Amino acid sequence: MSIHAKVTRWRNVGRFCVERVGDYSELLALEIDETRRRLVRELSALVALAVGGLFTLSFLCIAIIATAWQTRYFLTVVWAVAAVWFLVCIVALLVMRTQKPTESIHVLKSEIDSDLDALREALK
Repeated sequence: MSIHAKVTRWRNVGRFCVERVGDYSELLALEIDETRRRLVRELSALVALAVGGLFTLSFLCIAIIATAWQTRYFLTVVWAVAAVWFLVCIVALLVMRTQKPTESIHVLKSEIDSDLDALREALK
């Protein structure tokens, strides 16, 4: 292979890389936005789980204490409130368990990998 052909090939590779930088920056911005949204959703579910757990324990304790008072409807209400907060806690736990762990910038990584494979093929 002549030097001119090698220089032309490397020039084409360089041009390809320069053209892809703009695409990478756009894709990186999209990936960061998606990662931020996932993080907010996961943190919200985690906060709901923590608050639900705390309220469950609080109302469970109140319900146990109120059991000694022997009021006709008071006990039903207290146990119902405790049960509702326990349900909120279980739902938040299930939401957290069903979500996949987040993979940041996986689309950008796959694009760069495919471009690197194309460059390796072009340079053979």
